[in-house]
Amino acid sequence: MIRLLRPQVAVLILGSIVGAGAVPAVAQIGGQQAFSYLNLPVSAKLAGLGGVNVSSRDADGTMMYGNPALLNADMDGRLALGYVDYLADIKQSTAAYVFNTERYGRFGVGLTYLNYGKFEQVDIAGNSLGEFSVNEYALSVSDSYTSGSFTIGGTLKIGVSGISGNHSIATLADVGGLFKHPEKDFTVGLVVRNAGYQLKPYEGAGREPMPLDVQIGTSFKPEHLPLRFSFSAHHLQQLDIVYLDPNQRGQLDEFGNEVKSKKTLGDKIARHFVVGGEFLLSKNLHVRMGYNHLQRRELRLDNTAGGAGFSFGVMLRISQFQLDYTHAGYHASGSANYFTVARNLQSLFKKDK
Repeated sequence: MIRLLRPQVAVLILGSIVGAGAVPAVAQIGGQQAFSYLNLPVSAKLAGLGGVNVSSRDADGTMMYGNPALLNADMDGRLALGYVDYLADIKQSTAAYVFNTERYGRFGVGLTYLNYGKFEQVDIAGNSLGEFSVNEYALSVSDSYTSGSFTIGGTLKIGVSGISGNHSIATLADVGGLFKHPEKDFTVGLVVRNAGYQLKPYEGAGREPMPLDVQIGTSFKPEHLPLRFSFSAHHLQQLDIVYLDPNQRGQLDEFGNEVKSKKTLGDKIARHFVVGGEFLLSKNLHVRMGYNHLQRRELRLDNTAGGAGFSFGVMLRISQFQLDYTHAGYHASGSANYFTVARNLQSLFKKDK
């Protein structure tokens, strides 16, 4: 048996965050898919736009995690480093680099690592058997090709999940497309994420399905307004992603009878959507906000939702560096802070020469 050295609620909340983006075939959120951590946003911009975005195209190389077709010339030579501070000692680190080749297209390589902290293992009598760690990471390579207003891209990933020396390995792929209007600030993106196969299941367990997610979205900026809107829809492969806890007590009617919650068509549809906005105050200063309805519904308490589902962020360019920060609310008891720093290394090398 095991005993957590860090607060157990932190692990449970993060598991709920991951589960809110992983929808098994029986319309229950989480619990029946492996490698669901791949649904977590890895960068400040992606988190600041609500955690799901397939269409916001700029120089931020970490957006290839949302859609590989977002790779573009403005990202060439840029290295981005990301860090996420979740509850307790749960941390996530990410590195991404983009470069172009004349013959094979534009490439992006990335590595993300998630560490859940230290745990203590004890025997049935409560005697300590030592500590162990829980961590997960993924290595990805993306490639994209652009022809006119259209870009297609793909990502190959190797995911590894480890618990106290027991490891599981999977191979996954993303395939995406993007349309960019030749004159206006208007894009439409489509991506199929995390289609794959568990090469090596955990010891003593069978193979599990991967967290497949079909997403579509659009970003557009009105001509005379310094605001870019983004609307995204996720888990389009399944209409019903509503989970009602059978053990949760319902409200009481005027006669004292318990009234159980019921699924409605409106709620089923609304949970698929994420809304984001970017205030383009200047070339060097952007302010972002996002709302994820699925997270809002899944991570709320009986009497309050706190800041669950809402995110707020800022992008600041100083000299050759781009700094991004996002504060994302996930639960009434805590939130996450995202930090991303990026720099164009090609310009640095040219200056040295």
